Amino acid sequence: MERQTLTAYLSDLLMVDRIKDYCPNGLQVEGRAEINRIVTGVTASQALIDTAIEQQADTLLVHHGYFWRGEAPAIVGMKKRRIAQLLKHDINLLAYHLPLDVHPQFGNNAQLAQLMGWQVDASAEPNDPACALLLGHCQATSGEQLAAQLAERLQRPLTCQVTQPTPITKLAWCSGGGQGYIDQAAALGVDAFITGEVSEQTIHSAREQGLHFFAAGHHATERYGAKALGEHLAQRFGVNVQFIDIDNPA
Repeated sequence: MERQTLTAYLSDLLMVDRIKDYCPNGLQVEGRAEINRIVTGVTASQALIDTAIEQQADTLLVHHGYFWRGEAPAIVGMKKRRIAQLLKHDINLLAYHLPLDVHPQFGNNAQLAQLMGWQVDASAEPNDPACALLLGHCQATSGEQLAAQLAERLQRPLTCQVTQPTPITKLAWCSGGGQGYIDQAAALGVDAFITGEVSEQTIHSAREQGLHFFAAGHHATERYGAKALGEHLAQRFGVNVQFIDIDNPA
């Protein structure tokens, strides 16, 4: 398929033009015009680039790409090495950050809910297409049981947990680095808040507001959006797509 066909399709599917982000979404590094083999992954690290080269991919599709707002603009060091390899092997880099967090079907949050068997009820801010905080519910469970379910299904121990004596039925969650949503989640009356990372103040907020809190890993909670999107592209366009998980304990 043609690169332009793919980028136009993804831009429309992921509603890129409606979402304000702090990095460019879409084609970040231009490679071959004809796309036949796509590797998907979470972050465009050197290890993922090297694997894409080994797999003879012409396109790398990730959640975490390059050119973040506020970073040094010079293409030197690690950034230079990564981009040099993409250019040398004529590999397209496609990256979708917030659009791949919030998509109702292929987004990281929607896919996390599907993996965990949670029912999605609403976005915390339904009029904001970039809002990554979802609200939902699950079968009544304890904090200890939910922690065990997260560890089992994400296949890793939790980074952090704060459990309360109250049962859990109402949930809020945000994949990745969403710990800043904790006070908003508490104000919405949920029993538990699940995200990928934790900050020092997050623990105090959870304890003092009687909220179950779980930090299940930034990478672990964001493995599933790019994978699901790639599987959709393979079915939709008949291209070869392979998800590569470069493990990251964070």
